[in-house]
Amino acid sequence: MYSLGYSRFRYSSVIVCCHVQRWQRSVRRMSSVVKKKRSLRSAFPVLDLPLQPIHQHVYEANLRNSNACHEKFTELSEKVRKGGGDNAIARHTQRNRKLLVRDRLRLLLDDEGFLELSPLAGLGLPYGDIPSAGCLTGIGRISGLWCVFIANDATVKGGTAYPITVKKQLRAQEVAIQNRLPCVYLVDSGGAFLPLQSEIFPDKNQGGRTFYNEAIMSAMKIPQVSVVCGSCTAGGAYIPTMAEEAVMVHRIGTVFLGGPPLVKAATGEEVTPEDLGGARLHAEVSGCIDHFAWEEKEAYVCTRNIISTLNFQLPEEEEAEVKEPLYSPEELLGLAPQSYNYSLDVISRLTDESRFHEFKARYGTTLITGFAKIHGHLVGLVANNGELSHQAALKGSHFVQLCDQRDIPLVFLQNTAPTVAPTLSSTQAEMNSNCLKAQGSMMSAVACASVPKITVVIGACHGADSYAMCGRAFDPNFLFLWPNARVSMAAPGHAGSLLPPDSAQEEEQKKKQDDLNRRLKEESSAFYSSGRLWDDGVILPQDTRKVLRDCLDIIKQQHYQLSTKKQQSTLLRV
Repeated sequence: MYSLGYSRFRYSSVIVCCHVQRWQRSVRRMSSVVKKKRSLRSAFPVLDLPLQPIHQHVYEANLRNSNACHEKFTELSEKVRKGGGDNAIARHTQRNRKLLVRDRLRLLLDDEGFLELSPLAGLGLPYGDIPSAGCLTGIGRISGLWCVFIANDATVKGGTAYPITVKKQLRAQEVAIQNRLPCVYLVDSGGAFLPLQSEIFPDKNQGGRTFYNEAIMSAMKIPQVSVVCGSCTAGGAYIPTMAEEAVMVHRIGTVFLGGPPLVKAATGEEVTPEDLGGARLHAEVSGCIDHFAWEEKEAYVCTRNIISTLNFQLPEEEEAEVKEPLYSPEELLGLAPQSYNYSLDVISRLTDESRFHEFKARYGTTLITGFAKIHGHLVGLVANNGELSHQAALKGSHFVQLCDQRDIPLVFLQNTAPTVAPTLSSTQAEMNSNCLKAQGSMMSAVACASVPKITVVIGACHGADSYAMCGRAFDPNFLFLWPNARVSMAAPGHAGSLLPPDSAQEEEQKKKQDDLNRRLKEESSAFYSSGRLWDDGVILPQDTRKVLRDCLDIIKQQHYQLSTKKQQSTLLRV
């Protein structure tokens, strides 16, 4: 006994030091052969929460609102799927003889669906609609491996990059870095939209950040492959040359800093795009690309082969029995909250067999915390059930730290209070101060938790409560909105909480409130948010469980990479 205790004491300091680099340690300790592992048995209680007759009127009101939001979602989704319109599609496919971006993805990805990120980005912007921000980004399987893809859609403004395009590409790279996912670039771009160059070029998180991220990802041993399937001009030319491997398609792929018109203007010499920067030139002379493809289909076969050479060892696929919830996910349409005042059960429609092991069930009841499984993945659930009070925030802080201690991913279901509580008395001021301190503790716990975090805004996302519930600023791995969601500093109708009281000019004050409430209503919609890339996309309530499954699978994949043991300098191309 003495010897065992001494050994534990002796090595405790080593364990503490290793805790700082937890993800590295977890990868290193994996053997070269992936062994089949079995999760601990659990018998979480079943949430037997069928819809009660007393709640029927709330359910029906929610359902009407969800149906209206679903119609809007369908309308916008059809709009972005058309890309740049019929004329642009005809020019792209007939004159330029190129495949459409979704057809390219069908050839590149395995025969299954993919998780598209921010498909509605670029709609409703001050400089016009840019469907899908001019590029498709998402995560799909290639040769069985989850990979991020960034694919330009040249039917939208000829592939020109707008500020929202750059923002979307950077977000996709951030997802690849955060989850250590291989990244594939399908490049078909005409370069930056020059009239908006001040919003594309100079700042830290603008155009140049793309190339910085490529270098950092290479140093982190995150594989990157580029396919040049169209124009690749000016700054975009660095994307394939900085990737670890590049494939280029004959006749339709070109790479150069300045195209033939610039050459003629500078030297008077006339040169064809193919002679200046075509696939044959870069494959045989410059060495900028590694693989030459006669046609696009060959390029995507080659890319799939490249991905199959990556040093990942995935576990054997098993036909595990899917334990669906006891209640239909279609019921979530009627449970999607239209009003903060009514909160119906959502958790039992998301978890395996509707089972949920609640933590501190009798304390801080306006926040629900506990453990559940989603498609076999153990997760910690944190869900709003009212105002984030002092007790609720302390409970949330405790639970988040507990999940961090046990390396359990966190899923936040966010529906926050419409506005902060008013301070009308000294007693209320004391309560608000205590609540403020507790919420600060929960924010710290969420910010410092090193486990993966996924946030789904199922209702409202307002004020500081949204920070404690892992809003966008707190860097969740993924953040999605339901179509009924609202995102703003205060909810529409609560503009008075944002303005200073002015009893002397009541009419003017009321006019300001009305104007601000109108603006809050317009700018808080889920589609306004997603158009500006404040989230990773709008998802339908009934698809939430599937999206969470995919996200958890994606996050877990990094543990199967076998080539992360040693640090290396940035990969330099010849």
